[in-house]
Amino acid sequence: MIKKQVTSKKGSAKGSAPVATPHKEKKVVIATHAKHGKDTGSPQVQVAILTERIKQLTDHLQDHKKDDHSRRGLLLMVGKRRRLLNYVKNKSIEKYEELLQALDLRK
Repeated sequence: MIKKQVTSKKGSAKGSAPVATPHKEKKVVIATHAKHGKDTGSPQVQVAILTERIKQLTDHLQDHKKDDHSRRGLLLMVGKRRRLLNYVKNKSIEKYEELLQALDLRK
């Protein structure tokens, strides 16, 4: 029986710089959008986290066009972000506009 040698592609990103771990990136996003020290679940923070994940997944789908499972996940995230943005908009239009500007989202 012949065994094939499996090589991993984890270390070889297509000419890109080393990426921080998702956990560290998430902490940075939370820290920049949190209202106070322990704020991890406010709608503004949730929208910021989803926006970061959407950007990463969009980049992934540029390279992997046939990854329909990830595409479905992306669409679910976009819908959830839209619902959270509607909630923020209904609560406070000023916070909504600040959030759109801070995250560079169009509306």
